[in-house]
Amino acid sequence: MGSFILAIDQGTTSSRAIVFDADMTVMAVGQQEFPQIYPASGWVEHDPEAIWHSVVATVKTALKKAKLKAADIAAIGITNQRETVVVWDRETGEPIHNAIVWQDRRTAQMCQKLAKAGHEPAFAKKTGLLLDPYFSGTKLAWLLDTVKGARKRAEKGELLAGTIDSFLIWRLTAGASHVTDATNASRTLVYNIAKNRWDAELLDILDIPAAMLPQVKDCADDFGATDPALFGAAIPILGVAGDQQAATIGQACFEPGMIKSTYGTGCFAVLNTGEELVRSKNRLLSTIAYRLDGKTTYALEGSIFVAGAAVQWLRDGIKVIGKAEHSGELAAQADDGQEVYLVPAFVGLGAPHWDPDARGAMFGLTRNTGPAEFARAALESVAFQTRDLLDAMDKDAKGVAASTVLRVDGGMVASDWAMQRLADIIDAPVDRPKILETTALGAAWLAGSKAGVWPDATEFSRKWALDRRFEPVMEVVERKRKVKGWKDAVRRTLSSR
Repeated sequence: MGSFILAIDQGTTSSRAIVFDADMTVMAVGQQEFPQIYPASGWVEHDPEAIWHSVVATVKTALKKAKLKAADIAAIGITNQRETVVVWDRETGEPIHNAIVWQDRRTAQMCQKLAKAGHEPAFAKKTGLLLDPYFSGTKLAWLLDTVKGARKRAEKGELLAGTIDSFLIWRLTAGASHVTDATNASRTLVYNIAKNRWDAELLDILDIPAAMLPQVKDCADDFGATDPALFGAAIPILGVAGDQQAATIGQACFEPGMIKSTYGTGCFAVLNTGEELVRSKNRLLSTIAYRLDGKTTYALEGSIFVAGAAVQWLRDGIKVIGKAEHSGELAAQADDGQEVYLVPAFVGLGAPHWDPDARGAMFGLTRNTGPAEFARAALESVAFQTRDLLDAMDKDAKGVAASTVLRVDGGMVASDWAMQRLADIIDAPVDRPKILETTALGAAWLAGSKAGVWPDATEFSRKWALDRRFEPVMEVVERKRKVKGWKDAVRRTLSSR
């Protein structure tokens, strides 16, 4: 067995494969984007076959760049976009429909009907989640209800369902393993996170046959081995975690009270609450941070649907920047006398509002407002939304979040301007690590530690290295004025449902 670890990071807009050496250093990266499909307003889909081909291609690219063979890889760790769901044929592996993506809002009415029927308390108590289209359960119910013959085929045991990790593992193992891990299962709306099992009552409410669903394992576990025909040799798959939980692990947030926030397409802040399953009273999510050796560690999570997507909108939608990395430079040129706010509710608002009907809006425009003010508003919107999450966490966790440094990762954190403004708005230190590939690193650590070639959690934590700490410098009066303006903008944006 080799000493190298391969991480598959299957994201919302691209798939990546990263090879790490025994010292946890990145050796090679393969990356490939795939198409986003928008069949209707608020609907977002992916072609599972495009995802599959992108994963295989990036693995081969990474191995080639690292000048390694499959036999040199000790284990594979997988991390993935969590709530995106796929249904496929048990015999052929062919998907019956495009994957429905976590951003998709098509089941908003279904969620409202379930809530009106009085089901939300049961879902919240058992899963720690809210009835929102974000989660996998109603997406899966929609597929069974909508695709011709799907429900009958599912009841006969002809169809399998799962999040992206399950689909990839099934394909990678040539159909030998239909499995997932506890973190991905915890995002489906049908997994009891206190009892760590699929919940019969919730499955019955959504009319989902339990036989479709994968076996749930620890995050570091035996998920099977790749078909030798794929890469030239069988490689054990020993680690799996949803992207935000993988980032929490990659940031070494193993102690209760530690917080990380990932800034990718969306933003996801996760607070480790240890063995305690904290029930949120502020519309945050109670979820599984990770499960190792049968022991579950819980977390509070706040989910923002639009973070880096706001920068993509600047670039692709209104074309005020040519490259995403120019956003901070442009924002720094904004007129300090203008208070312009962007509420980026392009696909509704996530935590702590959970308003799927809200839509994006810009406030405070004047005749002099231009690209610089738009860029600043987009980046500040991420900081304001993060503050909303941390305020809610602080109330739920009895003040533990108030004194905690925020560890950050994701594409947006490369911008010094954005990170300084984040520290200013949340009024807390922001730590950017030297290794920004924290999501992939978390998945790799799960696999590497299970394979015995990487250190345990304690030693892994010691190796976490700081690139730069951003301390808040904004005057209190200015911060209060900006936060007040943000709250007013959000109030005006919320739907009246």
